[in-house]
Formats: sequence, structure tokens, C-alpha cells
Amino acid sequence: MQENLHSPHRQLIELRMEHADLDNLIDRAAEQTPVDELSLRRLKKRRLLLRDQIARLELMLDPKEPA
Repeated sequence: MQENLHSPHRQLIELRMEHADLDNLIDRAAEQTPVDELSLRRLKKRRLLLRDQIARLELMLDPKEPA
């Protein structure tokens, strides 16, 4: 059971969910007046880090075959 909670597939799902949540937060923050540029920049930076983590996990789980 413990293995399943920390499996790469589970991590990938959680990272994708967090990425989607950040997308929503960024959209809402951009609509606020006045826009808090610092918070928006931090959210976008976190979203980029998550995207990189997702890409690494996806590559680990499904490596590209050599051509």
C-alpha cells in the first residue's frame, strides 16, 4: 500500500493536478485589479518547475526509443 502512494504514476497524477490548480490561480490573479505582479511571477515560476518535473517523470515512465 505504501509503495502505491509514492509510485511514479501517482506522483505524475499529483503534479498534473497541482499544475492545473496553478493554471486556475494564475488566470484568476491576472484578472484582479490591481495585478500583484510579484505573486503572479512566483505562481508562473512554480508552474514552470512543475512542468519540468512532469516532463522528467513522463520520460522516465515512457522513455523514447532510439530511431
